[in-house]
Amino acid sequence: MPLELIFITEQVVNGLFVGVNYLLIALGLSLIFSLGGIVNLAHGGFYAIGAYLVVLLFDRIGYPAFAAAPLLVAVIGVGVERVFLRPFYKADPALSLLLTFGLAMVIEQALRMIFGATPRPFSIPEFFRGQIFIGDFIYSRYRFAILLVATLAVAGLWWLLQRTPFGRIVRAGIQAPDMVGALGISLRPYLTIVAALGLGLAGLAGAMMAPITGVHPAMGAEVLIPAFVVVVIGGLGSFWGVIFAALLVGVVRGLTVYFYPPAAEASMYLLMLLVLLFRPRGLFGERIARFE
Repeated sequence: MPLELIFITEQVVNGLFVGVNYLLIALGLSLIFSLGGIVNLAHGGFYAIGAYLVVLLFDRIGYPAFAAAPLLVAVIGVGVERVFLRPFYKADPALSLLLTFGLAMVIEQALRMIFGATPRPFSIPEFFRGQIFIGDFIYSRYRFAILLVATLAVAGLWWLLQRTPFGRIVRAGIQAPDMVGALGISLRPYLTIVAALGLGLAGLAGAMMAPITGVHPAMGAEVLIPAFVVVVIGGLGSFWGVIFAALLVGVVRGLTVYFYPPAAEASMYLLMLLVLLFRPRGLFGERIARFE
């Protein structure tokens, strides 16, 4: 394979890796907003909590920490949903915006008070160090493992939403909550589970990215805006739209890094601007009657 093509392929795969990270966060954001109408600006905080938890747990239980951290984040998410989010499901989305903004600040400052402002060191676990070889292409074993885990997580979420009674009720609740209520089905327990799933996915992303990005209190704020960009490009309420947008953002970013690195961060915002000019609801945005 020509050397230049190898470099381009590497940047594209790196872009997909970044996009998958945004995807895990954006899917939760989209689900929580679509079903509950909550614009969760605190979502990045749970990403940071997942990262801190894996650092704390890895010294005690080893590799299972990567599974335990997102599960604990999901449990914390259940408490947050019941105490803070539940009263705002039927309120003006602007109120939930203010609430979750305050919650995001509380989480960040709490992490700063408990763990300090200095980034905590956490290196790639020994088993995942090294590279994999696919012909002439060489790639990080740990990043490849993250791509695999994220793919399995997204596939599991798709199965849950498309192939189970739980998923059918959630999808019906997004499109026609009044009809679901008329059938005698309360959406409250489903809202709790959706919040736990969404926040758990954010925790999973934080746990997996901890050895790469480092662990510090503001890390949640750094990923929140790109995750929102993905949701806007893909379109609210569209599972496949968010997936496509995350991968598209990743590929565009990766190619921009190769051809013009200074514009790498700006490329996703330019892409969002172009999409909104022609598709105000996003590429695959679905009409959600309760919000329109």
